[in-house]
Amino acid sequence: MNRENEQTRSIVSGINEYYKQTFGFNEDLISLVSECEDELAGDFARQEKIAEYWQARVLTAFQNARISDTHFGWNTGYGHNDQGREKTEEVFAGVFGTEKALVRTNIVNGTHAIALALLGVLRNGDELIYASGTPYDTMQTVIGTAGTGEKGQGTLLEYGIRYKDIPLCADGNIDLEALRKAVSPDTRMIAVQRSMGYGFRNCITVNQVENVVKLAAEISREQGRSPEDHIVVMVDNCYCEFVSFDDIGSTGADLICGSLIKNPGGGISLSGGYICGREDLVDMISYRLTCPGIGAECGLTFGQTRPMLQGLFVAPRVAESAAKGAMLCGRVMEKLGFEVCPSSDSPRNDIIQAVRIGSAQGLEAFCLGIQKAAPVDAHVVPVGDEMPGYDDPVIMAAGTFVQGSSIELSCDGPMREPYTAYFQGGLSYPHSKIGVMTAVKELLERRNG
Repeated sequence: MNRENEQTRSIVSGINEYYKQTFGFNEDLISLVSECEDELAGDFARQEKIAEYWQARVLTAFQNARISDTHFGWNTGYGHNDQGREKTEEVFAGVFGTEKALVRTNIVNGTHAIALALLGVLRNGDELIYASGTPYDTMQTVIGTAGTGEKGQGTLLEYGIRYKDIPLCADGNIDLEALRKAVSPDTRMIAVQRSMGYGFRNCITVNQVENVVKLAAEISREQGRSPEDHIVVMVDNCYCEFVSFDDIGSTGADLICGSLIKNPGGGISLSGGYICGREDLVDMISYRLTCPGIGAECGLTFGQTRPMLQGLFVAPRVAESAAKGAMLCGRVMEKLGFEVCPSSDSPRNDIIQAVRIGSAQGLEAFCLGIQKAAPVDAHVVPVGDEMPGYDDPVIMAAGTFVQGSSIELSCDGPMREPYTAYFQGGLSYPHSKIGVMTAVKELLERRNG
């Protein structure tokens, strides 16, 4: 045992020396991060067990679908009878415990997946209620409450769909009483955005989603709705997959949406998104993805079933690494006196770590550190700029193999008060750790002048 301890100490000493010589990390920073890792050991161990559980769940879904090498091929044209596409969707439905799934490469991001769910189900005169407060910036553009305001883009408001949102309680939980009062006979859908977006709140838990589902079912019965007209509960599950032990599919949510360049793509999927849920609703959404009469029956996979399935298979372990990196970021920044969300001792339900930096210069420095730690474009300097779907300039640090992949080490934030950095991703924990250390180094150097 002593020999093993000596060997470990020797390795750690060698790593720290490499950090000093190659990355310029000083002894104080190395000691701070090491101290935080020791304090987080129990949380890290729990996250590893969560990944083990989800790995077993994913493996079972693959085996139940009888995935074969033949499912990695693809055809051309319309994409009729694409067995790989059909099997990929069967696996996703199995993982999330839903009746059906729509998983396509031409769903370009999480916003697109959620927009498809909204526009595929809602009709003129229907009402949408966001139970988790005002949604993420790009979703406000989809709804029509923010953005350029240009007519003809096909926002929900343009289609005659009414909208309201319910602020969260002071403790960050969904206000079920206010939600109940807000529901009207025209309410067709209640949406829950689990992750904070560009806010500063804890992730909405699976238990809270389950409470919303129960309330929606209760109100539907009270209003005498038929089963097909029940209030639909749609969950924006972006950044949350495989992070907690709780199963979002077991809540009874009607629709679960997310992006393949976040957690479930495992850093391998090149593009795509997923919508899992009730068969009739997924079918409705498929007609929005393509067109009436065609739905999910057509659509090439362009040879992407292999990376989509392989990405899903490794996703539990990758999500574990990202979650541990977020924990480390939160603990280190907390010790340096910054306000963080979630706090370092809060249960982890997604991979996002928000840090209130407090100044534009500080946010730029923090993002520069993340960029410098990247395997791709490490030499590039991120700056705030206009982006589609956002009212404010946004700074994004993302030296990623897949453009925009936020399961890879990345950081972004709007260039507005209080200048909050949103740290996420990391295909491996060591890379996340290096990212945290580099970001802190740049920030402290900028602050100390």
